[in-house]
Amino acid sequence: MNNAIQVVKEFLNAVQTGNQAKLGELIHPGIKWHQGGNNRFSGTKNSSEEVFNMIGGMFELTSNTLVLKNVEFIGSNKTDVACLLHFNATKEGETLNSKNIDVYTVEYEKIVEVKVFIDDSQHEDNFWGK
Repeated sequence: MNNAIQVVKEFLNAVQTGNQAKLGELIHPGIKWHQGGNNRFSGTKNSSEEVFNMIGGMFELTSNTLVLKNVEFIGSNKTDVACLLHFNATKEGETLNSKNIDVYTVEYEKIVEVKVFIDDSQHEDNFWGK
């Protein structure tokens, strides 16, 4: 297994278990995170602080119901890892059931870039709102 896959596996495990310390270790402070869609969380985040603020906002809006249900590793090369992620969340009677393809770029054992491709951006946009 290449090192990039191991880093991403550790990161996604930390997402699933809520291990904030491990997440902080694995994300580069200057990360570029490209969040798909056209909602309040969409767009490029340019630091780990901005990424954690986005994720914190998602948890706040869903009253901590946002869960990474399943991870499927699709492929990798030396520095990039593509995964199919399945998320669920609820808020105010609405349900999010989302499958995304995330592409992680790893350098020096840190995630330096993430590109999130959303399977149903209209559903996510409606769920997250502006």
